[in-house]
Amino acid sequence: MIRQFRQVDVFTDTPLAGNPVAVVHEADGMTGDEMLRFARWMNLSETTYLLAPRDPRADYRVRIFTTSQELPFAGHPTLGTCHSWLEAGGRPARSGVVTQECGAGLVPVRRTAGGRLAFATPPLLRSGPVEPSMVAEIASVLRIGRDEIVDAQWADNGPGWVAVLLPDAAAVLALRPGYVPLDLGVAGPYPAGSPEAFEVRAFFPKDGATAEDPVTGSLNGSLAQWLLGTGRAAAPYVASQGTALGRRGRVHVSVDDEGGIWVGGDTITLITGTVTL
Repeated sequence: MIRQFRQVDVFTDTPLAGNPVAVVHEADGMTGDEMLRFARWMNLSETTYLLAPRDPRADYRVRIFTTSQELPFAGHPTLGTCHSWLEAGGRPARSGVVTQECGAGLVPVRRTAGGRLAFATPPLLRSGPVEPSMVAEIASVLRIGRDEIVDAQWADNGPGWVAVLLPDAAAVLALRPGYVPLDLGVAGPYPAGSPEAFEVRAFFPKDGATAEDPVTGSLNGSLAQWLLGTGRAAAPYVASQGTALGRRGRVHVSVDDEGGIWVGGDTITLITGTVTL
């Protein structure tokens, strides 16, 4: 069957500088195995599939696949999928808010004052301090001293993130990790007055080696919950990610009047066409 297809660069206003996501439209009728097979073929960090919603409150449903598994939620696929749905003519039932249905439930997406799409961060599935033995293991795989880790926290909103705070952005950019056996996010602050508040990197295991994600919405969302909650950050702020990979990802974090945290970024369609699946 021929289906609409888009590839969107997310968290950047410069083509080829963000994190791409593949979006297959009108994917109803595809099996999970078929979706996974195409995601492996695309070989991006995530491929998503737009489906008719099951929840009457949702505008659309999305299934999100890495090259090895389905995820209940992921950030840059959420923004890229919403961008694709709107570009293809989607109209939300509620003015100003798109409601996405995914494995993590309903996720609101809206336009910010700057014209960027932003999603409301879903609740954390796991939070709290990381066990001392695991912190020591993390320091070892990052090839740094244990005393260089300022703090560590579970920050799992779906993918399973463990978050680590280093003293500064320079320490984050200097990392040359060994094999990282878990989904690990690392952040470090820039000096006060810098255009970006934090440098972020995301590492995860893939095919027996360590992979690095260019720009990661889910991690930045859970980091924001931690950093804002502990007073280490003040909203709004901008996080930089992808620098070590030659990308220029920018993640915009804001807080609404009710205290909800929103993660936003620019989105650019680079490929539009059809795919036979």
